[in-house]
Amino acid sequence: MGPQRKKGHNIRGVRSWFCHLCTTPWASMRVKVLITRIKGGLGNQLFCYASARRLALVNDAELVIDDVSGFTYDKIYKRSYALDAFNINARKATPSERFFPFDKIRRAIIQRLSKHRPLAKRRYIIQDSVKFDPELVGLRLQPGGTYFDGFGQSERYFADVVEVIKDDLKIAPPTDEYNQKMAEKIKSSEAVALHVRWFDSEDFKSHNNISIEYYSKAIKKILNVTNQPHFFVFSDNADATQDKLESIMAGLNKTYVNHNKSEAMAYADMWLMTLCNHFVIANSTFGWWAAWLGEARDKSQVIVPALEIMAEQNITAWGFEGLIPVRWTLL
Repeated sequence: MGPQRKKGHNIRGVRSWFCHLCTTPWASMRVKVLITRIKGGLGNQLFCYASARRLALVNDAELVIDDVSGFTYDKIYKRSYALDAFNINARKATPSERFFPFDKIRRAIIQRLSKHRPLAKRRYIIQDSVKFDPELVGLRLQPGGTYFDGFGQSERYFADVVEVIKDDLKIAPPTDEYNQKMAEKIKSSEAVALHVRWFDSEDFKSHNNISIEYYSKAIKKILNVTNQPHFFVFSDNADATQDKLESIMAGLNKTYVNHNKSEAMAYADMWLMTLCNHFVIANSTFGWWAAWLGEARDKSQVIVPALEIMAEQNITAWGFEGLIPVRWTLL
């Protein structure tokens, strides 16, 4: 039988361990550091980055990207960090900056401790809602490290640094022959990117999927304001999309883009979409970013589903305040 530890020693050990869990690894730094948690699919990841990039910029803070913890427990979609194809220079977070080890416990404790502090005094800022929060725009960071776990799903979070964001989010073009040929085809036409996002099934009448009536109205709008448009149709299921849309696109110049099938090639589809002149997008942050990065502000038509349609169809994943720029056309 080994030597028994004194009770007081055990208590001090537990207390020391608890204090370690409660301490952020960068609280003693004098410089400002903003660590942003990247999560979700490609469109959501871009919102996470853009909102944090602007927050770091106006606070003269170093931006650090947590490219791991937002995907560690994603057992359903099994997504991963997808921003390496963009012109982003921020460094990646170290394990300690991601709260490893014991990250779940440490996050829970630090979130609880931060929750009742004023926003500017928090070491861990978590955005509880996707709705636009003006307080985040005016936030002034304190010296040391701040961890930002947000959505940032509004242009308003970075509207004053648009050129910086657009430069950061330039996409490295895929070099394969098929994508290069498709790019030339797009550039040589009055190209319209039409994006269909399927959620729970490939059915326009299904919950969360935009109705075929929306696409019909959007196509008519494009035909009224452009000369000889060529529709390039992008989707996460090209075969189902072609089958469903053929009834409203018969006789139109169109190309179904279906060669970038893997999640790892999603950036290539977004790059091709940005080359288009006009955009018809679904209730998708992927389509949102393709349109935002590709639009010519005074020339492009960007058509999006109206918020009233979202409400009528009980779609909650899209129709929230601040998401859709006022210059875009709601149908």
